[in-house]
Amino acid sequence: MAKKEVKTNVMRILDSEKIQYIEHTYDVSDDLIDGVSVAKKCGEDPEQVFKTLVTKGDDGNHYVFVIPVAQKLNMKACARSVGVKSVAMIPQKDLLKTTGYIHGGCSPIGMKKLFTTVYDETVVLFDTILVSGGKIGTQIEIAPDDLINITKGKVAALTQE
Repeated sequence: MAKKEVKTNVMRILDSEKIQYIEHTYDVSDDLIDGVSVAKKCGEDPEQVFKTLVTKGDDGNHYVFVIPVAQKLNMKACARSVGVKSVAMIPQKDLLKTTGYIHGGCSPIGMKKLFTTVYDETVVLFDTILVSGGKIGTQIEIAPDDLINITKGKVAALTQE
């Protein structure tokens, strides 16, 4: 009997919206799930593979920032992009209850709530990018415009020089 393909919530959402994507899976048995390792395992340029970071602003709201895996957030630029004085990363232990995702499998698509989401300006340089497919070991390749539209996101300069 053939193995049944298991779709993540991210894939079900994209399918329901008729948005095209390509699923990429990678081996996690070595426990290397950091973004650069994932990019290498998927055979992709780390500039084209994006990570999803969740913050909390000084206004008490959560904000999601999506940046290339090898980059670091410029917190001042992030705060400016969402119109608050400051943002800080949420504790990793709060990620699941806030988003519905665990560290290493956090996708900008399908969080418990639609948070304000901002993509690094480099997202527009590519025809497609990779983001988490909603679980460790799965990435989805998607057109940036489709990703930005489905998350009602915007684009800004977010990374450190």
